[in-house]
Amino acid sequence: MDHFAALRALRCIVEAGSFTAAAERLGTTHSAVSRQLRQLEEHLQVRLLDRNSRRSSLTEAGARYYQEAVALLDRLELADNRARAAQAVPSGTVRLSVPQVVASQELPYWLPGFLAQYPQVAIDLSADDQLVDVVGGGFDMALRIAATLPDSQLVARPLAQCERIMVATPAYLGQHGLPRSPAQLERHQLLGFSPKGGPAPDWTLHGPRGARASVTPGPRLCVDSTPALHAAVQAGMGISLFTALTVQEDLRSGRLVRVLPAWHAGHRQYFALYPHARALAPKVRALVDHLQAHYAG
Repeated sequence: MDHFAALRALRCIVEAGSFTAAAERLGTTHSAVSRQLRQLEEHLQVRLLDRNSRRSSLTEAGARYYQEAVALLDRLELADNRARAAQAVPSGTVRLSVPQVVASQELPYWLPGFLAQYPQVAIDLSADDQLVDVVGGGFDMALRIAATLPDSQLVARPLAQCERIMVATPAYLGQHGLPRSPAQLERHQLLGFSPKGGPAPDWTLHGPRGARASVTPGPRLCVDSTPALHAAVQAGMGISLFTALTVQEDLRSGRLVRVLPAWHAGHRQYFALYPHARALAPKVRALVDHLQAHYAG
C-alpha cells in the first residue's frame, strides 16, 4: 500500500463528497480510489467511512483520523513547496573533484565568475590526478581530462576537446635552439610525465598529411604531477607536453612558446562527470553549464 496515496484518496473523497468525484479530481478510476481506501482501513483495522449509494460520511474514528491525516498532508505539501523553492535558485555546497593541473592553471579563469554569478553556492574542491570514486567519495561532480572514459553509471558531459602540444620557454629555446622536426627533439631535454611512477611513456606525435613520429622523453626529469611539470618547464628546464587549454594563457602572454606547431600528441577531452542525471541539483547543473560555456569559449 502507498500510504500517502491512500491518505490523499481519503482526503479527496471527503472533500469531493463521493468516490466518483474524488476519482475525477485525482485523475484515476472509481475502483482505484475504492481500493486505496479499503487498503487503508484494512491496515488500520478501523472503518473510516460509512458508504451509501449517493454519499459517504466519516465515522467517529474516521473523523479523528481524517483531521490528523489532513494536518500531515498539509505539512508534507509545505515541505515539498519549500524544497522546490530552495532548489529554484542554485544554493548549497558542490563537492567537486578536479585534476591538479585544472586546480593550479585553469581555476582562476572560471571559478571566480561562477561564484560571483551564484553567491549562494559554495565549492568544496579536491584536486587529485587519481580517478576518484565520485559516488563513493561523496562528490557531486568531477572534471576529467582523458582521451576516453571507462564505462560507468555516471553521466559524462563533454565540455571541450583540445590537442596535446609541446611547449618551452623562450629562454630555453634561445639557449638550445628551436627544433624543426621531431628527429631534432632528440637533442633537447624532454621532460616526462608518469602519473603512476616509473619511466614516462613515449610521445606519439601526429603531423601534416598523416605523418607520425615516436619520441622518448629523457631520463633526467620525470614527474607524477602536472603542476610540477608545468613549473619545471616554466623554469626553462626543457620541453614537455600539455593540453592546449592548460597552457593557453602562457602562450598568449609569451611565457611559453609552442614547439613544432604543425605537430601534436593526440587529443584530450574535458568531461563533467556526475551521478543521477534525472535528479541533477540546480547547483550542480549551474556549474556544469558554466563550465561548458567557459570551455566552449
